[in-house]
Amino acid sequence: MQIPILREIVIILGFSVLLILAFQRLKLPALLGFLVAGIVAGPHGLNLIQASHEVELLAEIGIIFLLFVIGIEFSLKGLSSIKNVVLWGGLLQVGGTILVAAGATYLLGIPIRAAIFMGFLLSLSSTAIVLKMLQEKGELASPHGRVAMAMLIFQDIVVVPMMLLVPILAGEAENPLQTLGILVVKVVLVVGLVIVLARYAVPGILRGVVKTKSRELFILCIVVICLATAWLTSSVGLSLALGAFFAGLIISESEYSHQATANILPFREIFISFFFVSIGMLLDIRFFFDHLLLVLAFSLAVTIIKIIVIALATLVLRYPPRTALLTGLSLFQVGEFAFLLAASGMEFQLLPDEVYQYFLAISIITMGVSPFVIAAAPKIASRLLRAPMPLPLRDSLRALGGQQGAEAPAQDKPLHDHLVIIGFGLNGENVAKAARNAGIDYIIVELDPEAIDKARSMGEPVVFGDATDSVILQHVAVQNARVVVVAISAPDSTHKIIRGIRDFTETAYIIVRTRYTREIEENLKHGADEVIPEEFETSIEIFTRVLRHYLVAQDEIQAFVNQIRSSNYEMLRMMPGNSLPAPGVRLQIPDAEIATLPVYQGNNAIVGKSVGQSGLRNHFGVTILAIRRGDAYVDEITPETMILPEDVLYVFGKPENVVRLNKFFCLN
Repeated sequence: MQIPILREIVIILGFSVLLILAFQRLKLPALLGFLVAGIVAGPHGLNLIQASHEVELLAEIGIIFLLFVIGIEFSLKGLSSIKNVVLWGGLLQVGGTILVAAGATYLLGIPIRAAIFMGFLLSLSSTAIVLKMLQEKGELASPHGRVAMAMLIFQDIVVVPMMLLVPILAGEAENPLQTLGILVVKVVLVVGLVIVLARYAVPGILRGVVKTKSRELFILCIVVICLATAWLTSSVGLSLALGAFFAGLIISESEYSHQATANILPFREIFISFFFVSIGMLLDIRFFFDHLLLVLAFSLAVTIIKIIVIALATLVLRYPPRTALLTGLSLFQVGEFAFLLAASGMEFQLLPDEVYQYFLAISIITMGVSPFVIAAAPKIASRLLRAPMPLPLRDSLRALGGQQGAEAPAQDKPLHDHLVIIGFGLNGENVAKAARNAGIDYIIVELDPEAIDKARSMGEPVVFGDATDSVILQHVAVQNARVVVVAISAPDSTHKIIRGIRDFTETAYIIVRTRYTREIEENLKHGADEVIPEEFETSIEIFTRVLRHYLVAQDEIQAFVNQIRSSNYEMLRMMPGNSLPAPGVRLQIPDAEIATLPVYQGNNAIVGKSVGQSGLRNHFGVTILAIRRGDAYVDEITPETMILPEDVLYVFGKPENVVRLNKFFCLN
């Protein structure tokens, strides 16, 4: 039996492999390889793809899995914490872009209805590209990552009413107010259902599935939840992608969210490749080269307009100029949902064919350059902020971004020999608690408004500002600090902060928290004194518990851990087969262990006998240290102590003897 779409799958994946291999050698993003594969193999290239509709269906599944993973990593609590940014930031960004883009296209001679629709299209950014890039850079939790996420969520939601407005713009809608009211009711009902499922139903279902210890059943359950929720939202007139995002939010509330992400990622990577290939297939390459100069000019204009509008919207939310620019440089491209919306517009003849091709060309160019711009965004933002500008304009930008109002809490004395904590996430909050309990003077620098409110409600000495700005560092007297702890999630910002601190002081001891081990060397080069990677610290904690189980003395364990840390985790970073000498630290591993063995009614060989009569010491070479009997403990063991059913014996002996005794208990 022949599968019609199998040929297209082989062609798409085969072209993609070859192109991505070439692009990797040139150090170009894989995303460009998929776009070029679609252009080359599509109907306007070599015309190798015949089943284009089926490819589009595979692409839509890719979008579903992408939004599902994003929802898992975000959580309802996280969404609630940025609800104001989602609403007001998204409204300002989408509304501002529609207004400016519609006005500009109307001046170019496009009818007003088509101009407004073009504003709809250009206001949407690429969730797939932006979140993938921010995830790879570890910046989703950074201030500009959170703002970008909030605006993207608003865009994903607002695309639904946009699609409903298409018939109205085309003059073919009947009773639009009634349609809009029904939509609102549907959204409220779906959100309510999501909350109920997330808190009550799904965690119990997943718990039951996990108890079966079947990996296949767990994966099947996760996929069913994802696709079923997407189908549900689609059946009531909402988008599939929005339903997938809701499904991710449902899973995120359970303790199994990380494993769900790991299981879904391979599906996402495969299907999302079809999405980018399908976009490349739409472009008429002849039209592109025939109108190359105009296409480039329009692409540049769209990029500048979106960066300015997004940056202004971020400034209005009281974020500093650097965060505003980084957000604009992340969201300037035209997004994937714009293609779905454009298809609806073409159906109602809102876009002429020529304008549609311009739109496709602009979209592909802005998507294609996005990885480069996002990667270079910190450097671009720094250069723009250092560029000459009138002093009143600079002051206005800072005031609009909220930095003028970043007053430090009242101090009884000037800041000196204090601790500066940059970032008030979980790590920053714990460092602050420890400093307060130890009586160390400290001050916190944070620029996330939600974190600021939390810190102030706790009575913490917090300053609102961007620590990459020398004005903020000077404001918290970093030159007088003894220790600076950098506990933020953005690697590029961390590097800039370290360099900024070193411009003020060489004596402050800089401790940096990183997520990944690959960031250690880079932070040390920029001037950090100590870098604590979460990956290594987790490994150390695990191995510490292993050593305790091997009955290694606590002082030996601590000396061993100190040796690892003092060498900047060199032992953990070395290649397999090598080892790091640890002068003065030699672990003594006793040839014995302590184990707990339960006594059941069926253990007739020892039940009802005394410790002396059981012969455990003589026959198995183990010693009973204590007995747990119900909620009580018997810790004075004598030969006359009785062993009763349901007792738990704490025994000490050589590992092989303990294993032999355990087998004896199981057989008797």
